[in-house]
Amino acid sequence: MKTCIYPGTFDPVTFGHLDVITRASRLFDKVIVGIAENLEKKTLFTPEKRVELVEENLSTLRNVSAVSFNGLLVDFAKAQGAHAIIRGLRALTDFEIEFQMALMNRHLNNDIETIFVMTKDAYSYTSSHLIKQVNQYGADVSQFVPKNVIEALKKHNH
Repeated sequence: MKTCIYPGTFDPVTFGHLDVITRASRLFDKVIVGIAENLEKKTLFTPEKRVELVEENLSTLRNVSAVSFNGLLVDFAKAQGAHAIIRGLRALTDFEIEFQMALMNRHLNNDIETIFVMTKDAYSYTSSHLIKQVNQYGADVSQFVPKNVIEALKKHNH
């Protein structure tokens, strides 16, 4: 069974993330969405809430699950029996950062491959950070995030 990890903070999960997850689910027997408990990033939602928001959008993808983790990604991937790490790329600027991380991960564990997946054009300029930022000012983000995320953002704003 070929397993991959799709890591990120997913704060919040976007249609771009869900696109990458769906595409990864066609390539691998098992996809684990690894929701990072990154202490360096100030997140809007708790790790538990982020797992919940992702899982609520996975009902049609039987081979995908979400779990939070902390520590090194390659250690998490190895513990999950993963053969690969999937990373979404939106633009050339993403590639530089992702390339450095992929090389470091390869240095730490040469058995786990990193695979880059280009996002669809419609999602190439969105990010969780940008979604939170424009939502804070009352802009409509419904074309970028699922309904459960919109509801969670509304609850958080009030």
